[in-house]
Amino acid sequence: MPTYQSPGVYVEEVSSGSRPIEGVGTAVCAFVGFTERGVPNQPTLVTNWTQYSKAFGGFVEGAHLPQSVYGYFLNGGGAAYVVRVGADGEQSSANGRTNGTGAALGPVALSELPAAGDGARPALRAGALNPGEAGGELNIEATDASESGEELFKLVVRQGDREVESFDNLSLRRGPRNAATVVRESSKLIMIEEVKGASALVPAKGTRIALAEGAASTSPAVPRASLPATVSPADYVGDTADRTGFAGLEAIENVTMLCVPDLMAAYQSGAVDLTGVKAVQLAMIAHCELMADRLAILDAPPGLGAQQVRDWRVDTAGYDSKYAALYWPWIRVLDPATGAPTLIPPSGYVAGVWARSDETRGVHKAPANEVVRGVVDLETNITRGEHDQLNPVAVNCIRSFPGQGIRVWGARTLSSDPEWRYLNVRRLFNFVEKSILDGTNWVVFEPNDRFLWGSVRRTITMFLRRVWRSGALYGRTPEEAFFVKCDEENNPPEDRDAGILTVDIGIAPVKPAEFIVFRVSQYSQGAALEE
Repeated sequence: MPTYQSPGVYVEEVSSGSRPIEGVGTAVCAFVGFTERGVPNQPTLVTNWTQYSKAFGGFVEGAHLPQSVYGYFLNGGGAAYVVRVGADGEQSSANGRTNGTGAALGPVALSELPAAGDGARPALRAGALNPGEAGGELNIEATDASESGEELFKLVVRQGDREVESFDNLSLRRGPRNAATVVRESSKLIMIEEVKGASALVPAKGTRIALAEGAASTSPAVPRASLPATVSPADYVGDTADRTGFAGLEAIENVTMLCVPDLMAAYQSGAVDLTGVKAVQLAMIAHCELMADRLAILDAPPGLGAQQVRDWRVDTAGYDSKYAALYWPWIRVLDPATGAPTLIPPSGYVAGVWARSDETRGVHKAPANEVVRGVVDLETNITRGEHDQLNPVAVNCIRSFPGQGIRVWGARTLSSDPEWRYLNVRRLFNFVEKSILDGTNWVVFEPNDRFLWGSVRRTITMFLRRVWRSGALYGRTPEEAFFVKCDEENNPPEDRDAGILTVDIGIAPVKPAEFIVFRVSQYSQGAALEE
């Protein structure tokens, strides 16, 4: 308490003890796959197609990720993280270099940037990509990076005294900030060649070198980077420690959906077989179950009929998880790059439908009976009888209805547990759990007594009342829809001595009306209806 020394009027600001819980976002998708350019294995946030194009380029022949991201935004997606895989960051020999458009280059004359503390030893070699005088005017300088770190530096590319490109927080070590990798994937003017044994060095800061003239192109420009020559399941899965693949997404807490559409591109190219497809999808499910705040949207292999996809789902894949959903068939869309129809897996477009449903109706609404924008046709138009075989095994079908467009017509998880059968139930619990978790951090280290119990009860009750009013919980009154218990009964002395505060919460989620039954009978005029 404050100490008052002299007479007077004093004003104190006192906390009311009410700290409302804010709902977290429910529609942030992570895409993992092949892109035209960009830094490998670095999750990058994009909120529209223009941002994606600037960071990762345009459409790539044979790759499904760019088209899936395009469809995600087209269907209402608002934010996405993109992780590029399939680029190892190593430069090829002089006869295999390419410029920023993908044109093959002949040998390029390289200039050496000296290492700090040892001017006689080069830290890296750099050269200009563009032929002619413009390339000869370029110079490059190493300066201090914006982030702290002894091995980090910034490369500034100038044409005369005008800065034309810059690359910040680079390193000569292997990883997502490797200088050769970043420059190769992002620069249109220069290329960098690593010096063997220089990974522990740093370029001398403040040293500026002129770049030699670029070599002329030996072949016409072609779209850069189709599919990588080799890719393995490990490239998609990645490693948590190195922040690679979708395992690196463990460091990003606001992701709620995971899509790997280019897994099927690798399968189509022969780089990954069905065993590899299953291994990657099992790893996606394991990642989502570990994080417990996101769902994997899985694709079935291409070219399967209704019976074949059922057999693959039941006999080959056999997935059982409340953190994953499977959609089929593939969708036919117009490729903006060529204007021709092309078949792609539906996961990216479906993720956009999830986001749109959350925005317009709420996370408690099953993301089904929604039009899939941008789809001109389906790989397979199924019958009701075929759908009868697929729905019980949790294959969410996409169907075409005359006069109603192409719609998502399923909302089930891959779980065999009836409690977690529906997507909206799982996603509603994710929303409630994450919102309460983020909104009650202030409770940690507070005195564990009745005052704290009452404050926690009030805070969570106010939040769940808002959820109930939105139509997400079943019940005519809040008491029927949820309960919050935090008192002496579930916080006995032995738990308090161990520093544990327990709050029991129960909610009654709404379930979707999946089967609509109208009972119709003949009615004789004047006959009485039975009560």
